[in-house]
Amino acid sequence: MELLKKSLILSVLTCMMYLANGQTQAQISAFDNSYKLEKASKYVDAINSIKGVYEETSYEMNLRLGWLNYLIGQQTTAISFYDKAIKLNPFSIEARFGYIMPASVLGNWEMVKNQYLAILKIDPQNTKANYYLGLIYYNSKEYSKAQKHFEICANLYPFDYDSMLMYAWNSYFLGKLREAKVLFSKTLLIRPYDKSATEGLSLIK
Repeated sequence: MELLKKSLILSVLTCMMYLANGQTQAQISAFDNSYKLEKASKYVDAINSIKGVYEETSYEMNLRLGWLNYLIGQQTTAISFYDKAIKLNPFSIEARFGYIMPASVLGNWEMVKNQYLAILKIDPQNTKANYYLGLIYYNSKEYSKAQKHFEICANLYPFDYDSMLMYAWNSYFLGKLREAKVLFSKTLLIRPYDKSATEGLSLIK
């Protein structure tokens, strides 16, 4: 009787492993097919390929569906899939950057800003998040908030044109003219005769 029980348990486990392996193969095939369809610009078919094996608890599937829905212009749907991916893996920076794309298209800058802030809680030195969050604050004339983000970028990449130029302009609007003059001059070493940096220098007497 004991031997029969063990045999039955072994059979059930073997069956479960077989089903799991088959499921994995089906998922791999679905992803492979979706990549090929995306390359052919058949985005709806690529979505349907993933939906055929969709599991709500799969980070990868939600991330993929977020991207594909973004490509076909279904921005609200894309956000919902990226949001699911974030909830499944709260430390995922890639899912948050993914979320930002459709949110930007919709012009919801508060949602965009919140995702950049969330990214910086995970990775305070993230250059992309610091730079674009700085731009959001700069464009809304919140120069004091923008300053630290441009400063981080410029310190991490001192020979990067965009970071140095924005750090210079932001310093100018904060009234830090001596600092701005140095930064505009450094920008001109990166991109000689740059129109924006030259203009900035001409404003400083």
